[in-house]
Amino acid sequence: MSITSIARNFFVPRQRELERYATDGGAIQAEVLKYLLANAKDTEYGRRHIFGNISSYDGFTANVPLNTYEDLKDYIDRMRHGEADVLWPGTVKWYAKSSGTTNDKSKFIPISREGLRHIHYQGGKDAVAIYLGNNPESRLFDGKSLILGGSHSPNYNVHDSLVGDLSAILIENINPLVNLVRVPKKQTALLSDFEVKRDRIARETMTKNVTNLSGVPSWMLSVLTRVMELTGKAHLEEVWPNLEVFFHGGVAFTPYREQYRQLITSPRMHYMETYNASEGFFGLQSNPADPSMLLMLDYGVYYEFIPMDEFGKEHPTVLPLEGVSTGVNYAMVISTSCGLWRYVIGDTVRFTSVNPYKFVITGRTKSFINAFGEELIVDNAEQGLAEACRKTGAEVSEYTAAPVFMDGDAKCRHQWLIEFAKEPDDLGAFASLLDKKLQEINSDYEAKRYKDITLQHLEIVKARQGLFNDWLKSKGKLGGQHKVPRLNNNRDIMEQLLRLNTDNNDN
Repeated sequence: MSITSIARNFFVPRQRELERYATDGGAIQAEVLKYLLANAKDTEYGRRHIFGNISSYDGFTANVPLNTYEDLKDYIDRMRHGEADVLWPGTVKWYAKSSGTTNDKSKFIPISREGLRHIHYQGGKDAVAIYLGNNPESRLFDGKSLILGGSHSPNYNVHDSLVGDLSAILIENINPLVNLVRVPKKQTALLSDFEVKRDRIARETMTKNVTNLSGVPSWMLSVLTRVMELTGKAHLEEVWPNLEVFFHGGVAFTPYREQYRQLITSPRMHYMETYNASEGFFGLQSNPADPSMLLMLDYGVYYEFIPMDEFGKEHPTVLPLEGVSTGVNYAMVISTSCGLWRYVIGDTVRFTSVNPYKFVITGRTKSFINAFGEELIVDNAEQGLAEACRKTGAEVSEYTAAPVFMDGDAKCRHQWLIEFAKEPDDLGAFASLLDKKLQEINSDYEAKRYKDITLQHLEIVKARQGLFNDWLKSKGKLGGQHKVPRLNNNRDIMEQLLRLNTDNNDN
């Protein structure tokens, strides 16, 4: 009898609990809000906003404002210095470092003990529960899990307090039993130099019986490429014949899908998307045939949503979960057991179902191009690139796009900087296919492109190999969960990348 056949019994009760999502979403979320308020009522933030007197959602919204990171930063900094009972009960010792804000290079998201256990680790357990439910022939636990992580460092001078990538915090605090099935060894997983770590991970794991992968698609692909270089094999299943699933998240999988298909040709290989961020674990792909994800409702995360056509207004409409509709683009707002209260996370989603609540990630509130009223979002970009790749046989490794507001001929357009894993035979044809698809799926973009009056045909600049990694490295963000913003409404990042592209070519 395999280890997996025994272990899968442990997940059966949870698989049954998840069935409640389809009928009781609103009630589950009401329970979460009640739990959060009751636990935090005696914190400084809870007293200031009279959590103890709040008994309804209307009372919650009336007493607690919407918050950005800047609004909570002073609270969080005091927590980082060791103060207790500020945003969440007790002392919070772990902080996930993520991309910065307008005013700061980095954000530091508190990770409480409750959040670590009931949000982040629960998400990992549920990923396995759902996967095993969908795959009764799985032998997941009969081999090793290759889990990629970032790095961490001491937080100020506070004893036992750490700051770093969420993945590093998870590895540092993981149940010792999990370490029996996880590779690489902890010291390797937490190395800060990704280039050194990449090689060591490949060498440590290439002789193991790896059955599953977990990590960000771009960084995992880099590690797997090194495995192939060291082993000299043509396909990954020749190295790990029992490999069966990749739990991926952090960036959209679309640009990498074809590269993984070429690398792993086994028909038994599965892919499962996860929505795990520094701020929480929010979604899991529950149906392999459906790219949308199940919103995880009982993790100590309370959700609200702002319709994107009202985002940025002084008093936008804010909806609880039961108020959302399918097909609408929303900015997500969360309150969590890590002490984030009505926090505008910066991600945008669109629901595809409300029984149960399922959604797709459409982009970022700050990752879009709306320089000319075109309202181009990341979801549009991913669909457009997928269509152009499908019809030309090209493969995209990385990309970013930004507006050209007016060139020397008074022309305005979108400029795309694309690093190809496989170049199209005709870059112009690729650009035309992309432009055509964007017009097809985005009526605002189509209107602005009408007769080239407002917006001219998009431009594609070919990036040299390794450009995006070099840019991340120059920012100290190579590896971990870091990524290049896909769409930008200004040219700051584009100009940095173009200079780096040109400087290298000149040399």
